[in-house]
Parts: sequence; structure tokens; C-alpha cells
Amino acid sequence: MAKLHTTTTINIISPLIIAIFFVVPSFSSFIDNNGGLSLHSSNQREFDYFVLALQWPGTYCRRTQKCCKINGCCRSSGPPQHFTIHGLWADYNDGSWPSCCSNDNFDMKEIATLRKALDEYWPTLSCGSTSTCHGHKGSFYAHEWEKHGTCSASVTGDEYNYFLTTLNIYFKYNITEVLNEAGYLPSNSEKYPLGGIRTAIENAFHISPLIVCSSGAIQEIRLCFYKDFKPRDCVATSRTKMEVDSLKSSCPKYVSLPAYVSSGALQNGKTFSQMLPDVQDQ
Repeated sequence: MAKLHTTTTINIISPLIIAIFFVVPSFSSFIDNNGGLSLHSSNQREFDYFVLALQWPGTYCRRTQKCCKINGCCRSSGPPQHFTIHGLWADYNDGSWPSCCSNDNFDMKEIATLRKALDEYWPTLSCGSTSTCHGHKGSFYAHEWEKHGTCSASVTGDEYNYFLTTLNIYFKYNITEVLNEAGYLPSNSEKYPLGGIRTAIENAFHISPLIVCSSGAIQEIRLCFYKDFKPRDCVATSRTKMEVDSLKSSCPKYVSLPAYVSSGALQNGKTFSQMLPDVQDQ
């Protein structure tokens, strides 16, 4: 079995300026592309808590059909061998969540000094563009900032600090390291008890995670935090139920943590591998 590569905190931590304000609840609701209830307006009410969504590349990359320069699954050195960031999301306690909270468009230049860390720990694991706000298409980073980051700006601040804050929370709550030390290693033959994985995380961080699976393999682990980034238990929401339904499978009692090696067999820029439902565009 291959050993998970653990991460170490990089020296990019800066103080967070927490300026929480409240706005008058004035918003419209709609069913977003994922089938969940999203609240969309520049005057949305203040969110309740954060979700840090972490994805397992070994599961996600098995869907790879096309390779391109930006796809982390197709790196010559192989895909990441640690959990990578999907996003830091502002959520409501009632199961809905805000999105597209301002007209602040993403600017890649704003995060130029973070790109090395982002490419390693928050990579794009697909080709093509994703939906951003206001009917536009853009990069994975543009999607996460415009749809989610703008809604947490009362705590995380501007675009640069949103990505910086997310990286620092990711390093502090190192899921890869916890599972590594507990003996849960990438394998295409082993099955691990779901309860054991959950317990390892609970013992390490005193936090109850949400785990999302696809075809019996762990696809995402989500950690929840109060707005001051103190850990809190996650609870099942309409977002989680919708994703489980779309994947046509909840996590079984024994799950896999698959290893993935890019085949490198390219024909006209395409690889041939197993297709799985896409949940990165969230």
C-alpha cells in the first residue's frame, strides 16, 4: 500500500481580521445546478457556519477522460497523494446556503503569490471551465471565490485572504496526516471501516465530519467550523442528501481509499478510465 503524503504548514499565515456584520434578510431562493437550495442576492442574510470540503484525488481522478495542462490528475509526477481542497463554503443552519453575494469578479493576479500552494493543495482536477456567477464561465478558483468566497467576506475578507484563510485551515486540520497515522492508506485492494475513519478524525480534532462516497470509495470529507474557525460537528443537510442521491450511493460500512496513477495513454489528448459523477462544480 502506498503511503499518503502528508502536508506541512507553509509560512503564509497572516492575521485574520474578523469583522462580522449583519444585513437585512432580503433575498430570492432558487434551485441551483446541484439541485440544492441556494440563496442568491447581494442582500443575503449573514451565514451561520463554514464547511471545509476536502476531496480525495484517487477517487475523483478515476473519471478522467481528457488531460490538459491545468488538470492535476494528469501531472507527469502523478496526481496529489493527499486530500486536496474543494472549497470553503458559507452555510446556513437550515440546510440552505448563500451564493454569489457580490459583483466582485475573480482576478487571478490577486492570488499570484499563493499559486504554488494552490496548485499543490487546491488543484483543479478536471479540464474545461466551471460556472461562476451571473451566467459566466471561468476557472475552478473563479467559481469558488465568486460563488462561495464572496459570501464569507464578512469574516475572510477579500479574494486573497479567502484563499489564504482556507489554506491555513487546511494545514491546521490535516486529514491526510490523521488517516496516515491511523493506518488508512491508499489502496486498490483494502477496504476500511467507515466508523474507524470517522473515529480517527473525531479523536484528532474533536469534530464530527461528513463523509461523501462514490461507488463505495471516499470522495470527500467535510469539516465544519463556527465563524471564528473553532470546530463544530457537521450535520446532514439538504446539500449532503442531494449529493448522496446524485451519486446513487451513501457510504457503506467498509469503504475504499483508492490509489490512482494516471495511465499516460493519451490519444488526441484523451485518456480512457472509469467515469464517475462530477461534484467538483459546487
